[in-house]
Amino acid sequence: MKTTSFILDLNKAGIKDIEKVGGKNASLGEMLQNLSQIGIKIPNGFIITVDAYREFVRFNKLDKQIHKIINEINFDEIESLRRGGLAARQLLKNSKLPKELSQEIINKYYELSKSYNQDMTDVAVRSSATAEDLPNASFAGQQETYLNVRGPAQLMNAVRNCFASIFTDRAISYRQSFGYDHFKVGLSVCVQKMVRSDLGSSGVAFSIDTESGFKDVVVINGSYGLGEMIVQGSVSPDEFIVFKPALKKGFNSIIEKKLGVKDIMMVYGDDPDERVKVIPVEKSLQNRYCLKDEKIVQLADWVMKIEEYYSKVKGSWCPMDVEWAEDGLSKELFVVQARPETIHSQKNFTEIIEYNLENSEVFEKILKGIAVGDKIGAGKASILFSLDKRVSDGHEFNEGDVLVTDMTDPDWEPIMKKASAIITNKGGRTCHAAIVARELGVPAIVGCGNATELIENGQEITVSCCHGDEGIVYNGILNYKTTTTDISQFPKIKTSVMLNVASPNLAFRFSHLPNCGVGLAREEFIINNYIQAHPLALLKHKDIGDIELSDAINKMIHGFENEEDFFIQKLSYGIAKIAAAFYPNKVIVRFSDFKSNEYYNLLGGKYFEPNEENPMIGWRGASRYYSAEYYEAFGLECKAIKNVREVLGLKNVVVMIPFCRTVDELKKVYSVMEAYGLKRGENELEVFLMAEIPSNVILASEFAKYIDGFSIGSNDLTQLTLGLDRDSSLVAHIYNERNEAVKQMIKMLLNTAKICNVKVGICGQGPSDFPDFAQFLVESGIDSISVTPDSLLKTLKAIAEIEKSANIASSN
Repeated sequence: MKTTSFILDLNKAGIKDIEKVGGKNASLGEMLQNLSQIGIKIPNGFIITVDAYREFVRFNKLDKQIHKIINEINFDEIESLRRGGLAARQLLKNSKLPKELSQEIINKYYELSKSYNQDMTDVAVRSSATAEDLPNASFAGQQETYLNVRGPAQLMNAVRNCFASIFTDRAISYRQSFGYDHFKVGLSVCVQKMVRSDLGSSGVAFSIDTESGFKDVVVINGSYGLGEMIVQGSVSPDEFIVFKPALKKGFNSIIEKKLGVKDIMMVYGDDPDERVKVIPVEKSLQNRYCLKDEKIVQLADWVMKIEEYYSKVKGSWCPMDVEWAEDGLSKELFVVQARPETIHSQKNFTEIIEYNLENSEVFEKILKGIAVGDKIGAGKASILFSLDKRVSDGHEFNEGDVLVTDMTDPDWEPIMKKASAIITNKGGRTCHAAIVARELGVPAIVGCGNATELIENGQEITVSCCHGDEGIVYNGILNYKTTTTDISQFPKIKTSVMLNVASPNLAFRFSHLPNCGVGLAREEFIINNYIQAHPLALLKHKDIGDIELSDAINKMIHGFENEEDFFIQKLSYGIAKIAAAFYPNKVIVRFSDFKSNEYYNLLGGKYFEPNEENPMIGWRGASRYYSAEYYEAFGLECKAIKNVREVLGLKNVVVMIPFCRTVDELKKVYSVMEAYGLKRGENELEVFLMAEIPSNVILASEFAKYIDGFSIGSNDLTQLTLGLDRDSSLVAHIYNERNEAVKQMIKMLLNTAKICNVKVGICGQGPSDFPDFAQFLVESGIDSISVTPDSLLKTLKAIAEIEKSANIASSN
């Protein structure tokens, strides 16, 4: 028997060899040949080809037996699938490789060991099927991988087990679902030098946002030890997001860092019979990020270059799913696998489907976790801890049930296909449950912590992933509606329409909407949701003597150098995600505009806030920034803006000052900003002013000398023009942004601004709620209108009508 076609050096394979070496191995070989030369490190190895697998099956005369087993499976019954899969695997595991092939594999293993100056090196033995990593289906995790394999005996066992894994239950089910012929699919095996990530860290990286399909970021998940823990969902990994356009310009553009729950790790076993084992992670390591910033940037750069290379080879955009490992001995990064991403690269972004819950505020929120997808699902909870035994009465998992479990692995896929939604205690965005949920289009919430304890078996629940990164489980079946919008049908207009974006977690999804940037991003929303503590409480809690407050803050700042670093970085991340989503368009970020009663409700706020009779017209906006009491806290906001623009490279951020009563106040705010490194005009920094107080309109010509633009805050302008408290139900019937007095104020501002050659936009709620108000603004010569995303379509239609009637030619 000639074995020349059975063994191939990894660096001799390429994309053209998928039918010979499988998708995974073809990709590894392609990268070794073409990307090693630009510094991307990939461990070397060799491939046992599909021809070797077919020879193994022929040599042991297994064809007819396997055909019989597969043909007898009833794919509607999980037990039948499991029995058939087990029988097929046992056939292959109990068979022998031809002697010549075995010897050739062993010789190649010794050759690989010698190249690493070892007698018997540690290797990973990875399965690679010919029907995986294809553009229309990932087949991720369908076959097996064996880690820390050392010596000929372990190697030959691992190879046989890899051959057998072509008939895992999930692989059989998956092929059946996608219509692949079980007997035309071949399997190849890669024997690759191990990276000692058991002493370092490992994970997965995508060259695309896995939830929204936003193209301009690299999303990295990582944890300590060997990477199986992340794939299995046994840990909730750290998450890092890097902005590609700024990275290309040389900025360390890490726009998000989230600390995961990394309480266990997989390492090498202590004896030959225990190749790997799971151990606890030291508490001090759990509270640190698994990768340092320089490694995050290096890895993101590699992922970006891998995407660029494969896109060039393919001839069209090809986002990538990359597995990486950091060697704890050499401290070097390695790429150990790369495949095309198969979900969002297939998505049609001209159509937007929005899911909205009705009356969700009256329903009990049971728990929260990491949202996968943006859909809503509902049904009866079915709690499973294993495929063999269910909690409670032992009924079968029914079509439309909500699967609630600790975590899933590929064997669960036949059940996951029947679920209306999936909830897991463990896992992150790149765990098995998340990957399969995306492929199936099923809403999932992972990393919930204790879902199996808080949810009762048979309980009716609703799983909502329409809130951004955070998924929420509600008690009961909630009504919801879907809205489908074809972006290509949006009317083209001349007036600039921007978006009001409150949540950084939704920014990537909104980036696909037609827009001219962001007219209002509120810092207070980011502070309230990302930080949750009063800035002065962070800076001064040690002097207060409140032990509970200090304990809460000390837990908050895990992963950060100190309290100040925590505030600056977290605020930076929130701003940066919005700025990145709409880059290079302007993103106008308003400095914090909490009222004293709102600041009071932040953690530790009671120690620093006065009790005002009417906070709405009290100590807010500009008057805070230069005050002795708040000066230092405002400085943190300035440092965050400086970090976003100058370190992360997002110079499209424009700052806006709210509730500034006098020109003298504006000058005082500028003085504080400059003390903290922000000066209007330097590094292209623009400063806008909220026009929301009558004095802003009356003295517009004076204010205009010191700013780059006005943004009308119609909510406060209405309140102060009409002399009413917009929070008071007693006078709510008088509140009307379309009142003639308010409209006259707006016209006065627009006329003055035009004389002063200063741009005017509006970011209040009025244009979103009332299309006729948007029409009034267009007729009055507004430069830009900023609306909430859910109001975009009706606003565009209203503006298109008024432009048409006024014979305003479209510039688009």
